[in-house]
Amino acid sequence: MKALHFGAGNIGRGFIGKLLSDAGMEVTFADVNETVVSELQKRNQYPVKVVGEECVVETVNNVTAVNSATDAVVDCIAEADLITTAVGPTVLKIISGSIAKGIAKRAAANNVKPLNVIAAENMVRGTTQLKEAVYEHLTDELKAFSDQHIGFVDSAVDRIVPPAEAGETDPLAVTVETFSEWIVDQTQFKGDIPNVPGMECTDNLMAFVERKLFTLNTGHLITAYLGVLAGHETIKDSIEDPAIRAQVKAAMEESGAVLIKRYGFEPQAHAAYIEKILGRFANPYLRDEVDRVGRQPIRKLSPQDRLIKPLNGTLEYGLPNAHLIKGIAAAFHYKNDDDPQAVELQAMFAEKGFAQTLAHYSELNVDSEVVKLAEQAYKAIN
Repeated sequence: MKALHFGAGNIGRGFIGKLLSDAGMEVTFADVNETVVSELQKRNQYPVKVVGEECVVETVNNVTAVNSATDAVVDCIAEADLITTAVGPTVLKIISGSIAKGIAKRAAANNVKPLNVIAAENMVRGTTQLKEAVYEHLTDELKAFSDQHIGFVDSAVDRIVPPAEAGETDPLAVTVETFSEWIVDQTQFKGDIPNVPGMECTDNLMAFVERKLFTLNTGHLITAYLGVLAGHETIKDSIEDPAIRAQVKAAMEESGAVLIKRYGFEPQAHAAYIEKILGRFANPYLRDEVDRVGRQPIRKLSPQDRLIKPLNGTLEYGLPNAHLIKGIAAAFHYKNDDDPQAVELQAMFAEKGFAQTLAHYSELNVDSEVVKLAEQAYKAIN
């Protein structure tokens, strides 16, 4: 079975690409990083350090790569059985044109084998958004072909993959935590569902998408922002600060109450899930810097993302939200001159003030009580 994976970065190599290779697939990575592409072409393998209670280095085999900016990637799409991505939300629209060209080539060759596309991104219904972008490039005839033969499968992904370790000279080496979770919407596949150990199927994906978003992502980000305020450099250092751990756990319990109300998760089981995630943040083998986790605050303050979406859930069900509000307030203290979104957020904040800036990006009502409470929380942090 042939798999094409867009994105040969740490998440691509350390998570999805590894699972596909371990499942016995021929994996081709598509990326614009010439160093990584040429090394994959030359070596056809790479090392992954898996760290938990102990460290184990595993070798991923049977892989190669193409430059995603060339026609070679279109040829791969024309022949692939599975396409996956780990490129980040902003890049999905960029690769949509290549996927559309590959679909056109499949149709021209009368290749009617099922093809499934899974965007393994840190976003809600990322594959559906990718599908919309791809369909913008297709004729009505090719849309009909795609509707019949190509599945666009939404998924939820969870694995902490930090940047390369300091001093690492191998461009293909990657470190990942032991824990991983990749859940896919089984109702969206065309043809047989590929047998990939570590890829779990469900017919209720949104429950797991929101469980991960409201717990791992919400907790990770609030840990980062509170860590910045406390002068910590890493997520591990931040979560081992008792005051921060207590605040983060409380915020995750607030978002968890929304999940329990909305999806019927068992409270004790969800409490155990929260504890597992807090333990993952403290993994001594992972150096995950707070500046990296805090990046792109505008995206993370949007209505469907990890701060505002659980907050809206608390408003919907009349649940406590003080610690989520403090996490939102802390986002306005995040300053990073190397992050365009952080620069933009601070510029609008300086010009328009807290309430208008938060309302603009979150779509909360500027005159609402929750915006007033967030502004009070911001001032209390100062």
